[in-house]
Amino acid sequence: MASFSAEYPPARRLDLVDDLFGHQVADPYRWLEDADSAPAAEWLVAEETLWARYRDGLTERGPFAARVSELLRVGSVGVPAWRGAARFYTRRDPDQEHAVLYAFDEAGERVLIDPVAVDPTGRTTLDAWQPDKEGRLLAYQLSHGGNEESLLGVLDVATGEVVDGPIDRCRYSGVAWLPGGKAFYYTRRLPPETVPAGESQYHRRVYLHIVGEPPEFDALVFGEGRDKTTYYGAAVSMDGRWLIISASIGTAPREDVWLADLTASDPGAPAFVPVTVGLDAMTSPRIGRDGRLYVFTDLDAPRGRICVTDPADPGPEGWRDLIAEDQSAVLRGYAILDALDRPVLVVSRTRHAVSEVTVHDLATGEQLAALDLPGIGSVGGIGERPEGGHEAWFGYTDYTTPPVVLRYDAASGELSTWAKSPGSVAAPPNVTASQVTYHSADGTPVRMVVIEPGGEATARSSERSCILYGYGGFDISMTPGYSANILAWVEAGGVYAVAGLRGGSEEGEEWHRAGMLDRKQNVFDDFHAAAEHLIATGVTSPSRLAVWGGSNGGLLVGAAVTQRPDLFGAAVCSAPLLDMVRYERFPIGETWNTEYGSAESPEELEWLLGYSPYHRVTDRTSYPAVLFTVFTSDTRVDPLHAYKMCAALQHASASGRPVLLRAEGQVGHSQRAVSLSAALAGDCLAFVARETGLGDGPV
Repeated sequence: MASFSAEYPPARRLDLVDDLFGHQVADPYRWLEDADSAPAAEWLVAEETLWARYRDGLTERGPFAARVSELLRVGSVGVPAWRGAARFYTRRDPDQEHAVLYAFDEAGERVLIDPVAVDPTGRTTLDAWQPDKEGRLLAYQLSHGGNEESLLGVLDVATGEVVDGPIDRCRYSGVAWLPGGKAFYYTRRLPPETVPAGESQYHRRVYLHIVGEPPEFDALVFGEGRDKTTYYGAAVSMDGRWLIISASIGTAPREDVWLADLTASDPGAPAFVPVTVGLDAMTSPRIGRDGRLYVFTDLDAPRGRICVTDPADPGPEGWRDLIAEDQSAVLRGYAILDALDRPVLVVSRTRHAVSEVTVHDLATGEQLAALDLPGIGSVGGIGERPEGGHEAWFGYTDYTTPPVVLRYDAASGELSTWAKSPGSVAAPPNVTASQVTYHSADGTPVRMVVIEPGGEATARSSERSCILYGYGGFDISMTPGYSANILAWVEAGGVYAVAGLRGGSEEGEEWHRAGMLDRKQNVFDDFHAAAEHLIATGVTSPSRLAVWGGSNGGLLVGAAVTQRPDLFGAAVCSAPLLDMVRYERFPIGETWNTEYGSAESPEELEWLLGYSPYHRVTDRTSYPAVLFTVFTSDTRVDPLHAYKMCAALQHASASGRPVLLRAEGQVGHSQRAVSLSAALAGDCLAFVARETGLGDGPV
């Protein structure tokens, strides 16, 4: 691992200091917030040239990208959505850039939405889709160039003809159809010209849309006068009688829920009654085919429970536990199978981030069976026939198993593979995964999965290069799943570790809250302790250890680099949040202040300054090698965070290790074409391989 000798592009340092509640907060690279300005544009071009020169010397870049691409040729398959005898599902065949949406009925299989047919450049993504209750029409949402600005359309399933749309400003909008396919509820932002400057990404409302009518005529159903950052959800019962609306401020771990009887009021002006309003809980109700209201909630149950009640009196006072909280497993989903002499619930949980599925009596909640899953993996998307039945479908994957769809037949008790990913890998990597427990700085036990080359009789050696991955935020759980990146890395001789940090949902909502707001440092402590455990147990050494994370995980990596630079040899920091004093000012940052806190509050500013990576960069510090990867069309996390942090580290680092910026255009924060994913993985894995000495002797 030779010292990096290239000169960094000049980046002027402003003598700019803000006085924030008595704190003198320096911001020398604020000029990089305006990427279109001439100085910033010049700096970005120079950084691109520097990265290209370094990248050209990465001999493993091509082989890693090729191997990731080959491992992705397994394709993917999605859980079906049934409408009578017809089913809707996604599948990505081995050589396809994106998953394609299909319908299958008595006429056979046909393509409904192929993103590459819509846009041969591969820069268009299918963000969401929802067939109507009869399966005759399909609402779908497309976005272009990574901007996630979903355009909503409706097509005729039989003919493929587009019959409505596009409707703009539908980002993060669900669709709830009324019976008959003539209308649906959806969420849309107000027109930019009607809201204050800088707030065009907020101000959502719920509307009723009549198919074929201009959206300007849509009836405003809900949302007037509520907080500008509020997100909404809508659902309509199968019989069309009940409308359920949920509302949460930003990403807060709580939501208000209302219910309206559409037979007793105009669907365009429903009369709502509260289910849970003003309570500190997440609640997801549905109307069963038996007429009962089923409530999936973490109210008084941080790991989740399912209650039942009468929709005519939906408040918590009348709830009765059907599936009680499990003190060591987190409830994830359920399906109701009622076309049986003894109707059942099929319940999905995760125990320490590993999935399990059990079967329960629908009347009493008594457990009747536990399903034997294929391995130590993850279950997702559990579903049923909307009109009722005896079958449930759900996805399954683990670190070595590509996605499959499993079918449970409650009539026979049989669990079978219903659909497999359509491709295969000629020589699958031989890896082994084990879950270990370590202790954080405050003694809290934390679990981590370590994936290593399989079939070796030799003891662990600190000479192995290791990637430590984490996220730790927004109630998101790190669960097992097929990953071409992980498999390619471990096949090449590395070790890959995934830590289940506080801030996620691996152990339920209390675990989440233990890593948010004033407790955010717990997340970073958990991550540092994971690194120390890997070193102490002989898996790796500091010079061989790389940290990797994206988005909130990029914040995690930034904190690791600035708080414990001695623990790591390299870092990949992707689409990161790094300036935690000004993050609310950009894209949709204000929706996250329920997770992080706000710099507008003196107390919360103290929390943020305590760890904000950009503000913790210290001159003449030996920082690890760092690669920032950003996407210039990202409308979630602005690349400016990485720009400012990159300049700060290039100025401050005394290690002689590279600090580099990889900026990619026409892609955004989330979905991307397979070839672009493989190219990104090739660059990042090759960077880590070089900077941790993968395959070399002792460092």
